[in-house]
Amino acid sequence: MATLLLAFLLNTQGHDASAQSVQGRPVALELALLVDVSASVNDAEFRLQTDGLATAVTNRDVLAAISKFAAQGFAVCIIQWSNQKNQRLAVSWRLVASRADAFEFAAAISSMPRLGDRGHTAVGDALLFGLSELETNQFFGRRRVIDLSGDGRANDGYPLRLARQKVIDQGVTINGLAILNELPLLEQYYQRYLIGGEDAFVIAARDYDDFTRAMTEKLLREIRSLPLARNKPPERQIKNALMEKGDAEW
Repeated sequence: MATLLLAFLLNTQGHDASAQSVQGRPVALELALLVDVSASVNDAEFRLQTDGLATAVTNRDVLAAISKFAAQGFAVCIIQWSNQKNQRLAVSWRLVASRADAFEFAAAISSMPRLGDRGHTAVGDALLFGLSELETNQFFGRRRVIDLSGDGRANDGYPLRLARQKVIDQGVTINGLAILNELPLLEQYYQRYLIGGEDAFVIAARDYDDFTRAMTEKLLREIRSLPLARNKPPERQIKNALMEKGDAEW
């Protein structure tokens, strides 16, 4: 009997170790940061995004949040996206668990080349690419988040409503950073059509010069995982306003 019990325990321990190796390294958060490089984003605006990201990652409050709220660290990557044929992993998955890790990540962002500079805005395809990266990386997060920043509505590729649902069905949260330089109603569009999942939110940047401030606020909320209520227009008001502006097929 004792021999059978010992064999069972050894087999169970081996199974658990195998399952953990398949799942990957445990982290507090897996975060896929999706950066818009479609035709509406010129080279100067692309550089404002990369500089803003690098600055936000090394912000004093963000560094404190990494230390306080992410004891296991968080896994993060950068994805550049535009049309349905152009989604690229620009900065590979890495662990950020210390100040040194954060500065190394910021350096990788700052030196990141632009991998595409044309095309429409395939938000649905970007979400599906982000989901694929979350499901195939070497980490296993208690929370998984896709964070998409952009300055336009979906006008290309896989329908956004279907991609959004696929991501949410996998337990992944979608957050948005809406850059309002061209479309003042983009925050409402993201609120209605893009975000979803547990504690999902939208942060708005007035323009690309405001990107650093918005990204810093967003990273703090994602690392701390503290929900924050926002006042938003009624659904009917959003729908009517978007229709007046020629809402895209979503």
